[in-house]
Amino acid sequence: MPDPQATVIHWFRRDLRVADNLALSHAAKSGLPLIPIYILSDWHDSHSWTGTNRQHFLCESLRSLAQNIESLGGRLLIRQGNAVQVLRKVIKESGAVELHYNLDPDPFGKLIEKQLHALADKLGIRCTGHADASLHQPEEILTQSGTPYRVYTPYSRNWLSLPKPSSVTKPKSIQTPAHLTSLPLPTIEHWGLAFPSATLPAAGERAARERLKLAIAGKIQSYATHRDFPANNGTSRISQDLRHGLISIRTVYAETLKARAAADLSGRTNIDVFIKELAWREFYFAILHFFPNVLTEEFNADWRGLPWDEPGEKFELWKEGRTGFPIVDAGMRELKATGFMHNRVRMITAMFLTKDLHIDWKLGESWFMQNLTDGEIASNNGGWQWSAGTGADAAPYFRIQNPWTQTARYDPQGIYIKRWIPELAHAQPAQFQEPPKPGFTIAKGYPLPCLDHKTERDRTLSIFKKHRERNN
Repeated sequence: MPDPQATVIHWFRRDLRVADNLALSHAAKSGLPLIPIYILSDWHDSHSWTGTNRQHFLCESLRSLAQNIESLGGRLLIRQGNAVQVLRKVIKESGAVELHYNLDPDPFGKLIEKQLHALADKLGIRCTGHADASLHQPEEILTQSGTPYRVYTPYSRNWLSLPKPSSVTKPKSIQTPAHLTSLPLPTIEHWGLAFPSATLPAAGERAARERLKLAIAGKIQSYATHRDFPANNGTSRISQDLRHGLISIRTVYAETLKARAAADLSGRTNIDVFIKELAWREFYFAILHFFPNVLTEEFNADWRGLPWDEPGEKFELWKEGRTGFPIVDAGMRELKATGFMHNRVRMITAMFLTKDLHIDWKLGESWFMQNLTDGEIASNNGGWQWSAGTGADAAPYFRIQNPWTQTARYDPQGIYIKRWIPELAHAQPAQFQEPPKPGFTIAKGYPLPCLDHKTERDRTLSIFKKHRERNN
C-alpha cells in the first residue's frame, strides 16, 4: 500500500501542457497526490538569451496551463529561485517520494539536472528525467563508429530510418495537496520588463493545437513549394509551441504521418520536406549536446579567431531595420513587430550581418534570442553559425547571399517588403532587386544602402582566405 502521506512532484520546464507529456504521464501513474510545479527564474531587467516577447508568451502559457490543471482537479504551484533549492524545500514540505521532469536539451538545464539527481540521492527519493523534447535523444543517433554526426545529411538518413515513439496518455485527474503555498501566476513585470509592443500569437495548449490543425489541414501538403517565400503563409508556425512544449513533438509527428497517408504524390513529397525540418531541429539539439562549446565559439575550428568588426552604428541600423536593403529591413521590422521572422529571411539577415557588416555572429544570435518568441538556443545557434559559414554542415565561406538577388527570387513582387516597410508602399518591385543609382533613394523617407554589397562580399572572401592561410 502506498504511504498515505507520500506525494509525487512533476516539475514543469519547457513542457507547458497536460496532453502527451511524458514526465507528467509517468508522475500521474504513481497514483499518489501530484504536485505540478513551475519555478520562476529570478534574473531582472535584461537577459542575453531571452526577452520581453518570449517571457510574455511564457506567462500566458503558464496561465493556460494552470487552467488546464485545474480542470483535472489539481493546482499549479508557482515558486521562484534556484530550481534545486526550491525543489528541495518542496520535497521536505510535501513528503515527496518521486520527482519527474522532462529533460532539457540545453547545457544550462543539463547542469541543473545533474545537481537535482545529486539532491535526490541525498534525500533518498526517486528522480526520473524523461526524453520529451525530441523524438530521438542525441545518443540514439550516432555514426557506425559510435561518434556524433557533424553533418546533417547522414544524420537525417539515420534519424528517418528509426521507429518513432508514440504519444502518451493525458492524466485523468490530478489531486494536489491543499497546504502547499504558491506565488501568483507571473506577469512580465516579474522580470522588470515592459509589456511587449509586438503582436504575439495566442499562447496555451489549445492555441497550439489549433495552429497544428491548420498546418496539417493544408500547409504541409505544399510546404516545399511555399516555405521559402516570406510573403506566403507557407510554414507551420508551430515553432514557439514546440519551444515552450505547448504541443508534443510526438503529436506533431503522428499527425503529420496521418496527413501524409491521406495525401497525393505531390502532397507526400512536400510533407517529406517538412519531416526533414523536424530532423534538422533534432540535429541541432545533438550538436549542442555533444559540442556545447558552440555557444561560445565557432563549431568549425578553422574559423575560430576570425577578425570581426566592432559593432557600431551599422549594427544599430541592422537592429532597427534601417540598412537601406529592403529585404533585410523588412525582416528586422517583422521581428520587432511580431517576435517572429520568416526562416528564409533569418538566413538573409544573418548572412548580411556577418558577411556584409562583418559583425560577430554571436551578437546577432543574442539579439534574435532576445526578440524571438520561438527562440530555441540550439536551432538559433545552428542557423547563425550556418549563415556565418562557421557551423555544422555550414555553407562554404564563399557562398554569400546577395540581398538584391534573394529578393528577386523569393519576394519578386515585393509583397513581403511592402508589408513591413510602409515607406516603400508605392515603390516598384524591381527597385528592391538591385541597388538604387548613386545618390538616389528608393523612396522618400527610406535610407540609402549603408554599404555596397559587392565591395563587402570581396572583403569577406579576403578575410576568410587570409585567416585560413594563416592557420595552415
